[in-house]
Amino acid sequence: MYETVLVTGGFGLVGSQTVRRLAADGHRVVATDLGTAAQRKAARSLPAGVEARWADLTDPDQVDRLVAETSPRVIVHLAAVIPPVIYGNPELARRVNVDATVALLRAAESLRHRVRFVQASSNAVHGARNPHRHREPLTADTELRPSDLYGAHKAEAEQYVKFSRVEWVILRLAGVLSVEPGAMPFSIDALFFESALPTDGRMHSIDVRDAAAAFATATTADVAGEVLLIGGDESHLLLQGDVGKALAAARGLTDVLPGGRPGDPDSDEDWFVTDWMDTSRAQEALQFQHHPWPDMLAEMRAAAGWRRYPMQLVAPVARRFLKRRAAYRTAPGRYADPWGAIRAKLGEPRPDNVLIG
Repeated sequence: MYETVLVTGGFGLVGSQTVRRLAADGHRVVATDLGTAAQRKAARSLPAGVEARWADLTDPDQVDRLVAETSPRVIVHLAAVIPPVIYGNPELARRVNVDATVALLRAAESLRHRVRFVQASSNAVHGARNPHRHREPLTADTELRPSDLYGAHKAEAEQYVKFSRVEWVILRLAGVLSVEPGAMPFSIDALFFESALPTDGRMHSIDVRDAAAAFATATTADVAGEVLLIGGDESHLLLQGDVGKALAAARGLTDVLPGGRPGDPDSDEDWFVTDWMDTSRAQEALQFQHHPWPDMLAEMRAAAGWRRYPMQLVAPVARRFLKRRAAYRTAPGRYADPWGAIRAKLGEPRPDNVLIG
């Protein structure tokens, strides 16, 4: 058995898959999360070699106790508050996304042995990307210009990681998707949020199993001190407006999502914080890209099975329901205004200040 790995957000979308991957690789794993009723139920089916620990990472005393008692050789820090939830609760989000990162780093630095700290970051640190003006993909060296709270939080957390005394690795994630029904959160706010984004915005996706493989491999690979971009293979280079439609159609809900709006080609600000990434170095080092986009859709269709046919009967009702909740249903204009739509419905998306070192 290998060294102990502490995984924060261990019961989340990426965290739960990462925990299982690490356990399969022979590590002793401590999965930590808040300990909700659902998480405690999920803990009953954890694989051998995995221990659940409940802790509130916004409480520095709980963080100190967690790290001291588990004494990990590696910390995989995945706990985060992400869009669109982040825009409605920025104070909590900062405590989780930034302050908890600082607390974990300090606790790790207090251990007698050196800790490898694998930080989950995001391509959101690069900010809004107008594909008409930025035709090149993102690289690890692309300037950090966060446009929203999430990107600002992640950019700031990256700086704390880089200037700490731990052995660090930073993985900037693309848009994580899962083929498992119910694995991804569904809400009216999430649907509104998706409808607000420019349909022609470039979106790089990744299967959650591949994201987990990247994090698990980064615990031991020769990548210390590197920033790596974690997205799927070339089949995952998608446009925002095509993603939701394809996911819905795979489950039998064809053409149910409302039509959105393209982004303004003459504006660098009115786009969302997604883009295609150059993942060549990450793939070379971590060898994590195993699930192409077409294969994911085929898995979803197979998993839905016969249920796809009754869903086709539901589609007209779903189409009318969702159309009434689209971001631009009554708004004038030709182009998407993602920040204005988010602000009106979900909360202030813009950061007050940004620390990017």
